[in-house]
Amino acid sequence: MSTVTSLVQSVDWLALAPPTVAAAVALVVLVADLFLPAARKPLLGWIATAGLALAALSLLPLLGEDRRTFCLPAHPDVCSYVADPFTLVIQFLVLGGALLTALLSIDTLKDHDLPSGEYWFLLLSSASGAALLPASRDLATLVIALEVASLPAFALVGLRRGDRLSSEAALKFFLSSVAATAVMLLGVSFLYAATGSLHLSQVAHALTALPDPRLATLASAGVALTLVGFAFKTAAAPFHFWVPDTYVGAPLPIAGYLSVVGKAVGFSGLILVTVQGFPTYANVWGPALAVLAALTMTVGNVAALRQDPRRAHSAVRLLAWSSVGQAGYLLVPIAAAGYTDDPAHAIGSTVAYALMYAAVNLGAFAVAALVARTRPANRITDYRGLYHQRPVVALALGFFLLCLAGLPPGIIGLFAKVTVFSVAVDAGLAWLAVIMAVNVVIALYYYLQWTTVLFRGAGEGAEDTEGAKAPEAAQKGQPSRARIPAPLATAIALATVLGIALSGAPQLVLRFASGALL
Repeated sequence: MSTVTSLVQSVDWLALAPPTVAAAVALVVLVADLFLPAARKPLLGWIATAGLALAALSLLPLLGEDRRTFCLPAHPDVCSYVADPFTLVIQFLVLGGALLTALLSIDTLKDHDLPSGEYWFLLLSSASGAALLPASRDLATLVIALEVASLPAFALVGLRRGDRLSSEAALKFFLSSVAATAVMLLGVSFLYAATGSLHLSQVAHALTALPDPRLATLASAGVALTLVGFAFKTAAAPFHFWVPDTYVGAPLPIAGYLSVVGKAVGFSGLILVTVQGFPTYANVWGPALAVLAALTMTVGNVAALRQDPRRAHSAVRLLAWSSVGQAGYLLVPIAAAGYTDDPAHAIGSTVAYALMYAAVNLGAFAVAALVARTRPANRITDYRGLYHQRPVVALALGFFLLCLAGLPPGIIGLFAKVTVFSVAVDAGLAWLAVIMAVNVVIALYYYLQWTTVLFRGAGEGAEDTEGAKAPEAAQKGQPSRARIPAPLATAIALATVLGIALSGAPQLVLRFASGALL
């Protein structure tokens, strides 16, 4: 009896609240969809939005303290779930991003006649997995959380039934992600065989002194394969090939969700396995991630630079390639962590940059979703004259693009880039800092090119590359008179206010770069 009793664990439900609330509301939406008549289906969207807001609010009682649950009875400090500052910041980013995605989605479902019940259930399920991942402290929970976040996303990308682009995007996304998961699971199995544990702290301890050289070889292979798996998830080059087509084929809110929440999931997992699980192999993953960072930012920015503004979906493609370039910047502090004695401090710059990127990139996708309501092709040339039609929206998009470029008045973008740059220099990665500086200059061109289009006259660029006329309503100027749906307007306003607040007080984000979160 005493043996059985010692295995019983107490569960800290308060610490588990953020992912649990999202998962519970997903089930509520799924059941409610069975009983609500078709005319009342829009109510599901508001239930989902309220559920995500409630999940985000459940973070408040967790502030200021570390909470742990699902710990080993013999080792109370070895736990599978930890709610520490790193966890709370990433959960705030994930749930806030999912909340903005929900606001963007409410009218998208009406416009494209998407199935409400399935959409909201999948989005909430993915958000619950994304919120679970930063709290995971063992490899099994990490992989499960990653798949809970990813599997619903496959279906969300392909939810526009009968749309060829959507089907191709979902298939490409699915195949690449499944390959990444298979590689990662092989790596995790190697690590378990070599160390005898899945908990990150115990894996880190075991890797310091493996008794058999053959086990060391097996562990090295496991570390390499695990990192390759996460490289797929973060869209790091050369594992980025799925990004542009997936973003174009997905509903625009889901493309924005993948660009922000999907990246947050991949990078938080990568931070955990490198800094907490594999510190002994810092001399391996540090240089490897530095090379990946340089390659990723270069490939993303050069490809974005080559986008034809008159090509169909060029706005979304530019944002897709831009997100690949931004992933390169996010990798820099993680690579730098392999060269410093205080890796937990270095990764704070990645978190700071991710917070800035999440707010302004979702804002850019929100404006793209608004323009797509009247210009479905969503070319960059379709944004010509937006300032004369919707001055506030154009100013908001211009602000988002300047933040991504790192130019005033997007002060937070500038500060975030300087912070990442300084981390690379402090770690002795001067060559990587130079490559980053070159890429920032490259990115200035295409961000400023799009920004200038917003303020040009509306008379030019009304035809696409095939000579077909733009939608008649758009040519007659009706977009300027059409009312912006309230949820979409709220999403744009929230992203704008958050970006302005961060630019006005950048220390709110940059303080994460000055302290150890893990």
